[in-house]
Amino acid sequence: MPLKPETRAKLQTVSTPTIATALYKRGLRNQVIQDVAPLNPALPTMVGEAFTLRYMPAREDLNPITVFQNPEHPQRKAVEICPPGCVLVMDSRKDARAASAGGILISRLMVRGVAGVVTDGGFRDSAEIARLSIPAFHSRPSAPTNLTLHQAIDINVPIGCGDAPVFPGDVIVGDADGVIVIPQDIADEIADETVEMTAFEDFVTDMVQNHGRSIRGLYPATDPQTKVDFAAWRKERGR
Repeated sequence: MPLKPETRAKLQTVSTPTIATALYKRGLRNQVIQDVAPLNPALPTMVGEAFTLRYMPAREDLNPITVFQNPEHPQRKAVEICPPGCVLVMDSRKDARAASAGGILISRLMVRGVAGVVTDGGFRDSAEIARLSIPAFHSRPSAPTNLTLHQAIDINVPIGCGDAPVFPGDVIVGDADGVIVIPQDIADEIADETVEMTAFEDFVTDMVQNHGRSIRGLYPATDPQTKVDFAAWRKERGR
C-alpha cells in the first residue's frame, strides 16, 4: 500500500530515536541502519518508501568499466527508475572501500524527485553531494568507482543495509541521528504514535529546561500529576 501523504507528513516531524522506541515496544530491535551518517545534517528529515539496490563482490571479468555503457546496468537503471518520493537504499556489504555512487548519479536522483539515498558503503564526490538538496547517508567518503569491488546485481529485492533488514516498500526515515526502517504494514500506526510521543517529549523537555522539574515521576509519567500537567500544556499550545 502506498505511503499516505499524511503519514509522510507526520514522520517528517518526529525523530529517529523516537521511532526506534516505538518499534522497540513492538519487539523490533534491528531496524536502525548501522554506521551511516548524513552528508548534510541540516536538511529536512528524509521520509520515503524503500527502493533497493543490491551489490555483490565484483568478479573482474564481468565488471569492466564498459558495463556502464549498458542502459540496463542495475546501478544505472535503479537511478532512472527509482520512483519519485522513494528512498534508494543500497546494500554495499558495509564496504566503503569503493563508492556506491557519486555526485552525478545522486544529482540525477535529486532532479527526478527521489526523497533520499542511503548506502552502508561510501559515496565519492561527497563534498559535492553534501551541497545538494537531497538527503544522502553513507559510511564515509570513498574515491574508487564501485566497479573495483562491487557488482550491482539486483533491483528492488529484500536486502540487508547496515545490518538492518530492508524490504521494498518499507518506510525509511533519516535525520541527523541516522536512518531507521519501519515495516510497511505498521507505518501509519508508528506515525500516529510517534507524533504523540514527540508531544510528550517536548513537554518533558520544557519542564526540565525551563521549570526545574526532576525527571522522577515526569519521565516516565508515573506521577498522576504529570498527565494533568501535560494535558494543560497541550491545550495551551494547541497540540
